[in-house]
Amino acid sequence: MNKIALVVGASGITGSNLSVQLISEGWNTYGLARNPNLEIDGLKPVAADLLNVERLKLALADVKPTHVYITTWMRNDTEADNVRVNSLMVRNLLNVLSEHKSVEHVALVTGLKHYLGPFEAYAKEGFLPETPLREDHPRLDIENFYYAQEDEVYAAAARDGFTWSIHRPHTIIGQAVGNAMNLGTTLAVYASICKETGRKFKWPGSAAQWNGLSDVTDARVLAAHLIWASTTEAAKNEAFNVVNGDVFRWSRLWKRLAVYFEIEPVGYEGSTQSLETEMENDAAVWRKIAAEHKLKEADINRLSSAWHTDLDLARPIEVMTDMSKSRKLGFIIFQDTEESFYDLFEALRKAELIP
Repeated sequence: MNKIALVVGASGITGSNLSVQLISEGWNTYGLARNPNLEIDGLKPVAADLLNVERLKLALADVKPTHVYITTWMRNDTEADNVRVNSLMVRNLLNVLSEHKSVEHVALVTGLKHYLGPFEAYAKEGFLPETPLREDHPRLDIENFYYAQEDEVYAAAARDGFTWSIHRPHTIIGQAVGNAMNLGTTLAVYASICKETGRKFKWPGSAAQWNGLSDVTDARVLAAHLIWASTTEAAKNEAFNVVNGDVFRWSRLWKRLAVYFEIEPVGYEGSTQSLETEMENDAAVWRKIAAEHKLKEADINRLSSAWHTDLDLARPIEVMTDMSKSRKLGFIIFQDTEESFYDLFEALRKAELIP
């Protein structure tokens, strides 16, 4: 039987990279989004809103996927609203697909907020897990939309008989425009502004993040991991961390990124700063840079998400994840993190998104 993939959130950083990989491996691939990605050769776009059941039914009427990859979420003002809205999105999708009886596997992408807590309590006292983070860490006793999404997948799997996998990446490094959480591109935009204006490249985070060990997830590694888990018998009905496989210290990498952009780095200076504050008046600056260099995106908010970069880099502990579970089951792909950033920057330049 041919493998038919439905990538939910195909215009995002994870979904777009996954779609490219699936198509390259010969999968019949549909990409669902409110504003579908039309730039990936071979991707069959599906325009749908997961909160509108009737339109979702119409959009998926002729789509009968064997494998479903859920890579999307919607940010709301409170975690209670995050739980309500994001669980409903997953529930609506799986209820509509249930009618086709075609689904064999559902893969859900969440992240390290599973261990660190939701945005309202993110990596604060009382929610600081032991690191390296491991998949058997118990759920926190607090509302978390990741848990609600997982529970919807578990309930639908019990009803419809498909297998599942949960994927928990750290910060994802990869190309996407309009993505809600995009540290790599945010830093590329900030560094480009520093170079164009002569500003210093100031570290915005905590001492713990500056000095401690960290890791990240290349979007290409995550794509490979999603496909591996959804097609490997031993990996089904399991939750996995997924990162590049190396560790680094920001105290070194920050200086290396500055060298790449030919700008002057400034490290931790005694207190946590805010990149969102540092960039709050840069919208007009970016429009000017975009015009001068004929860039394709002049809206800084479509490229950068400084608020989320602040959440990542201001954490009061070093954060890295354990990959032993995946390794033991056969996933051995490794990616050098410094090269992940350079590959991203080159891709952004090629796409005329940074100068």
